Amino acid sequence: MKVINDLYDYEHYKIAQDSDVFKFSLDSILLAEFVSTLKPTDKVLDLCTGNAVVPLILSYYFPNEIIGFEIQKNIAELAKESILLNNKENQIKVITDDVGVINNYFPGNNFNVVVANPPYFKYKESSLINENQSKAIARHELSLTLEDLFRITKYSLKDNGIFYLVHLPERLEEILYCCEKYQIIAKEIQIVYTKDDNHASIVLLKCIKNANNALKVNKPLHIGDYKSYKNIFRG
Repeated sequence: MKVINDLYDYEHYKIAQDSDVFKFSLDSILLAEFVSTLKPTDKVLDLCTGNAVVPLILSYYFPNEIIGFEIQKNIAELAKESILLNNKENQIKVITDDVGVINNYFPGNNFNVVVANPPYFKYKESSLINENQSKAIARHELSLTLEDLFRITKYSLKDNGIFYLVHLPERLEEILYCCEKYQIIAKEIQIVYTKDDNHASIVLLKCIKNANNALKVNKPLHIGDYKSYKNIFRG
């Protein structure tokens, strides 16, 4: 069932969701908040945009042009509705297609910033896949692998362009391998804990294309200590 919700505590912002198929997660909010700054002329690409929560939050802070890619038509329609609900159609555009064919839409080295909240889980024949196809595609690498993501990001980013990624801590070794392989060098890592236990829940990375190696690991963030996520990395 489709619902229209407030976009957390981003005043007057609304988000279209389908409670039976797809609802955005905290990961998307933190990813958008992790984008520290944008220059006035920066062009932004959001891979796996879902219902456009990341572009909407970015538009709360910045006036930049934002392009989102979403492979699932039903989810892309929610994104487009969300954009209209917030009168952002002149700033945010959503392309309904596989990001693997981005070269059909844009030349290489075209974007200053790429953000991504991709599927987290590898797909194997033994994997437990959600029977709901939309949820399965969003969670498992059925249409986009981690290496695909880095290949597409390398194609899309200008030299010294910035890549912001949210993912699982248990895949950090693979992520850093892809960073080196595709010369999208990890510059900053933020570990996030969402529960009071010993295991991190998510990891956020800021990477720069063709940069020198110089990695900063931030102090761990415990989400339970915060009542609002707005400006959580800027406070």
